[in-house]
Amino acid sequence: MGDSSHKVLIWDLPVRLIHWLLMICFFGAYNTAEIDELKIIHFTLGYTLAALIVIRIAWGFIGTTHAKFSNFIRHPKAAISYLRSMIRREHPTDVGHNPAGALAIVALLSLGLLVSLTGWSTLHEMVGEWAEEVHEVLANFMLVIVVVHIVAVVGGSFLQKENLVKAMITGKKTAFDKDAIPESKSLLAIALLLAVLSFWFYQYDHAAEGGIDGMVALDQENEHSDE
Repeated sequence: MGDSSHKVLIWDLPVRLIHWLLMICFFGAYNTAEIDELKIIHFTLGYTLAALIVIRIAWGFIGTTHAKFSNFIRHPKAAISYLRSMIRREHPTDVGHNPAGALAIVALLSLGLLVSLTGWSTLHEMVGEWAEEVHEVLANFMLVIVVVHIVAVVGGSFLQKENLVKAMITGKKTAFDKDAIPESKSLLAIALLLAVLSFWFYQYDHAAEGGIDGMVALDQENEHSDE
């Protein structure tokens, strides 16, 4: 089997876990942004999103082969060439992230950090009211990129005749033995999941007092009402 392609482990468990947690955090935070009763959820997911992005960036330097930025980040021309080949239905394949997907990942990580930073600045009133407007614009732009990314994944799955969504669940893609990573780093992923769940439980347990961020927001509202 070593000289023929078959299903091998490409994505480690931390990469897969971060991927799906980021999706949950973004959509959860986006849909609770305008609901006052769910502000604590919005803040909690926003903080989680920021922390996960920082971890993913770190993992992009010290992680497994296909998780490293050096493995998939290329010149924008490579992304254009890749998209053209898809239009020509040449079915381009990449073991890890393709050039276009790599650009989407960089854009989403960057936007996620900016959305988190402007949201935190708005919450703590670190700058003017413009931060809230920028926060909303960036969040909407990030939503567009996410939707485009999802459409591209579905399209890529069709052209490559491989379920890329399933690959991000199982970690396995059609490739050669030489492309496989030696281990899934399961213990690290479990530790990360426990850390996230612990933070969520802490915030939920303190929801009666509004949580850390809720308390800040409440204090600021009271200050404004007294003015």
